[in-house]
Amino acid sequence: MGPWVDSNSLVCLLLLATVSVFSSAYGCDLFTGKWVLDPSYPLYSASACPFIQKEFSCQKNGRQDLVYTQYRWQPLDCSLTRFNGLKFLEKFRGKSIMFVGDSLSLNQWQSLTCMLHSAVPDAPYNVTRVNDVTTFQFLDYDLKVMLDRRVYLVDVVMEKIGRVLKLDSIQSGKLWKGIDMLIFNTWHWWNRRGPTQPWDFIEYQGVIRKDMDRIQAFEIALNTWAGWVDANVDPEKSLVFFQGISPSHYNGTLWGEPKAKSCVGQKQPLLGTVYPGGLPPAVDVVKRVISKMEKPVKLLDVTLLSLLRKDGHPSIYGLGGSTGLDCSHWCLAGVPDTWNELLYNLIL
Repeated sequence: MGPWVDSNSLVCLLLLATVSVFSSAYGCDLFTGKWVLDPSYPLYSASACPFIQKEFSCQKNGRQDLVYTQYRWQPLDCSLTRFNGLKFLEKFRGKSIMFVGDSLSLNQWQSLTCMLHSAVPDAPYNVTRVNDVTTFQFLDYDLKVMLDRRVYLVDVVMEKIGRVLKLDSIQSGKLWKGIDMLIFNTWHWWNRRGPTQPWDFIEYQGVIRKDMDRIQAFEIALNTWAGWVDANVDPEKSLVFFQGISPSHYNGTLWGEPKAKSCVGQKQPLLGTVYPGGLPPAVDVVKRVISKMEKPVKLLDVTLLSLLRKDGHPSIYGLGGSTGLDCSHWCLAGVPDTWNELLYNLIL
């Protein structure tokens, strides 16, 4: 693909169109639709998945309303093929899958392992961790489903001056080479400030700054990641996805409920096809970066469908209870299962 030309609107449109190529090839836009109540969901029982972490175990943590688990995503112009764990396991027999990103990648990784485990509940598995990489291995299928916790994708390095976020360095990429399917994600931590910010300085092109515009920094880092993919991924051997931007629900005004200060007490999704508050600006950044890449990367465009699910968060049924109000992550079973069902439909 040629260079990006801002002044040429036709080129811009063509490049942006490549982001949705997978959904077009499938036959419809899988990511535009609505949530419908379907009593055949969820795809698995949370109580039967023994390794869901506490922060996503909403039912174990006391959440009693379960209708939120029974919504199915319905694209406007077609229907999704229901997730089939056995077919998935066979398709990836002897292969490796890796989620790379922050705790939203953890959320989706845990969802997929539960979905697969529920298909073969008596099959042996191992869970191991080496440094930042956790591997869930289905022994009968020689399938590895891995998680590499990389909050920013680019490197954070401890130096004499402190922790430096290096926007143009991605040394951790050596762990991603040769993986059969990669699902990347970053955004959740880019606006962190104060005690929860896990870096002290930003470095770009040899210049060290105390801070900079976070959207600009996010785009620079994504371009570094894109450069790594273009230089290191063989599309004949590896599938590459970007998870998309997973939204939070801390302001009811954005979904038309001004009195709601958070997701607490939300028990059903928005039932339309539009989110009143619009999309986060990071979505445009992701689409712009992917549109300029040489290697095929498929956007798992989960933002709109997740924005509609104000009911799907742990809220007070997460890791910290009422003191750790969580309207960012998602209960399991729940919304990330749909992300994986969409992923399944894109690789059929």
